[in-house]
Amino acid sequence: MKIEISNLTFKCIIGILDFERIKKQKVVINLSFEYNFSNDDFINYATVAELVEKTMKKEKFLLLEDAILHLETLLNNSYNISNLKIKISKPNILKNCVVSLEN
Repeated sequence: MKIEISNLTFKCIIGILDFERIKKQKVVINLSFEYNFSNDDFINYATVAELVEKTMKKEKFLLLEDAILHLETLLNNSYNISNLKIKISKPNILKNCVVSLEN
């Protein structure tokens, strides 16, 4: 089975610029992974989304790279998953584009 969580949107502290360390900014996270479903062995996507959001808000990452690596380790250690893909976007950091990082 494959779970996709698209456009998980919230505000958090992320970035290295002075104003990014003070004011929360909007981030959008897209992620997907595969897992083996059998009988009652399933992964609750709502729990995964909540874990990602809580982690991002708590950790206040400096770099998108650090955030992706941390989330990757967290999700791989928390669940028996494969083919994890994570994309974090900062839609409001630049006026003329959306900036994203993807693993």
